[in-house]
Amino acid sequence: MLAIFKREIQSFFTSPIGYLVIGLFLVLNGLFLWVFKGPFNIFDYGFADLGNFFLLAPWVFLFLIPAITMKSFSEEKKLGTLELLFIKPLTLWQTVLGKFLGTLALGVIALIPTLLYAYTVSQLGTTAGNIDTGLVIGSYFGTLFLMACYTAVGLFASTLSENQIVAFITGLVLCFILYYGFEGLATIIDTSETVVFVQKLGMKHHFESIARGVLDTRDLVYFVSLTAFFLFLTVEKLKNTNR
Repeated sequence: MLAIFKREIQSFFTSPIGYLVIGLFLVLNGLFLWVFKGPFNIFDYGFADLGNFFLLAPWVFLFLIPAITMKSFSEEKKLGTLELLFIKPLTLWQTVLGKFLGTLALGVIALIPTLLYAYTVSQLGTTAGNIDTGLVIGSYFGTLFLMACYTAVGLFASTLSENQIVAFITGLVLCFILYYGFEGLATIIDTSETVVFVQKLGMKHHFESIARGVLDTRDLVYFVSLTAFFLFLTVEKLKNTNR
């Protein structure tokens, strides 16, 4: 598994992909938070917190992570090297987890420079350093769990086709449905009890719950279960491909 993990990291940084993903993430967030006028602009927001960043980051990762994972298995299929993974002294779970952790690590690397946003915002307040640290930490935890789910979904999507564009679109659509689809569905339901139930099926509800600074066990179980479910689907799909 460690060998697969290292190979994934090396493949990202021996080509422009890793630098492009990190650069796009930071540039897009930087433009919307600090330059472009609009609902995400921190100066227009008027409060010294990172709430706008954590509203924006899930949408940026919604596009970037499927773009990273689209080649994970689809490229192996297209090049005919997928069979080589089956004859290595590794289980399918080790292979999938190696690719999963490699992709997730790239997302974490992209997220690390944004810690500078927290420092900058804390200095912009009326009282320097007056920032809700618990809220920021909770939001970063929520983003990490969200990225893990996106990555697992993207890996599964990459097993469905040898065409990387198809894998990207499939991963993007699945991530969108799981993040916002249930929230959107809840808006057309009248019964309040049903609305709450439907919202809890989506990642957005649980992400926002953690982002409030409260690490609720139900939210953690949701993200871990959803990630494990799509990793399981990925392994099963690869097993069927090998038959």
